[in-house]
Amino acid sequence: MMQQYLRIKAEYPDILLFYRMGDFYELFYEDAAEASRLLDITLTTRGKSAGAPIPMAGVPYHAVDSYLAKLIRQGRSVAICEQIGDPATSKGPVERQVVRIVTPGTATDDALLEARRENLLAAVAHHGRQHGLAVLDVGSGRFTLQQLDSEAAVAAELDRLRPAELVHPDEIVPPRSDACLTPRPAWHFDPAHATRLLCEQFGVDNLAGFGCEDLPAAIAAAGALLGYVQETQRSVLPHLHGLAVEWPHEMLHL
Repeated sequence: MMQQYLRIKAEYPDILLFYRMGDFYELFYEDAAEASRLLDITLTTRGKSAGAPIPMAGVPYHAVDSYLAKLIRQGRSVAICEQIGDPATSKGPVERQVVRIVTPGTATDDALLEARRENLLAAVAHHGRQHGLAVLDVGSGRFTLQQLDSEAAVAAELDRLRPAELVHPDEIVPPRSDACLTPRPAWHFDPAHATRLLCEQFGVDNLAGFGCEDLPAAIAAAGALLGYVQETQRSVLPHLHGLAVEWPHEMLHL
């Protein structure tokens, strides 16, 4: 069982793994110690590895939302690993896989969100001297993008919008923000790659109908954001069916 856990955990080294075992989600090693500290739950042990006890902590399945809410409020992301095999027919450990990833900016369940506040996911990118900003409300599907002339303008927008999570290229330091920062490989922000992802999502041949085909920095941000949501949600996103361009001068009237 621990071999299976370690194999799955290796795919998610930077986030907590909730590993389903019966009526509990268990955490092991460093994840267990961190969860014990952040959630104020008991840290215990299970078996040994190289002669040393393996740290373990767990949360009940029926109460998982309350624990997830505490974690995302502290800026942590969680991979939810479920049992998908039949224990009665499994030879060895029951088959498991990660079915979704809950992050500060992609959480949609009411039980996980703060009341009276939009839960926004944002992404920033740059192309030449231009800066792109894309913003998505995963719950409602409202998806906007804009292209700005300076990093200061991006920072001002982030201050206005207050996203819960900010996706950015791992090669740059993003504008100062209170958001949870999520670095991604630079190629995720390539405008051509982003265009392909967006066209596939919206079922179109090009982005002309959305009025953003000449905004490469904005497209780069939007494509990277979409790719991140597809990766974390592990499901079809039919409610994401379009983009709205916001222009800097329009923001002056808000």
